[in-house]
Amino acid sequence: MYTFKKEERLCNKKLIDGLFHNGSSFLCYPFKASWMLTDGEQQFPVQIVFSVAKKRYKRAVDRNLVKRRMREAYRLNKQAQLYDVLNSSGKKLILSISYIGKEISPYEFFEKKMLKLLTQLAVEAIK
Repeated sequence: MYTFKKEERLCNKKLIDGLFHNGSSFLCYPFKASWMLTDGEQQFPVQIVFSVAKKRYKRAVDRNLVKRRMREAYRLNKQAQLYDVLNSSGKKLILSISYIGKEISPYEFFEKKMLKLLTQLAVEAIK
């Protein structure tokens, strides 16, 4: 299941506001993850939004490149690292991953750090 469908993206403004006001967060440089368990009816175990600060990266081309690399690393690793754990425990969550790094790194770095973030998130979510 290496897809990333529209239903997996977090678009609801109320859910996003609730996530940032009531959710938990942790830092896994160069990412900051904010997450919150939800009881809503979701087709997938995780709904996610990716963000890159406009203050740090002025050019949209740079922001889009970073988001593209984040999405790809997430898409390829979500099933083994996160979905299987959440499905076995019966939990669903909403998630925001923000890029806080200072430079644009190669994709291999993004993938290594995304793996670390997803395993850390899986451990925290099933507590």
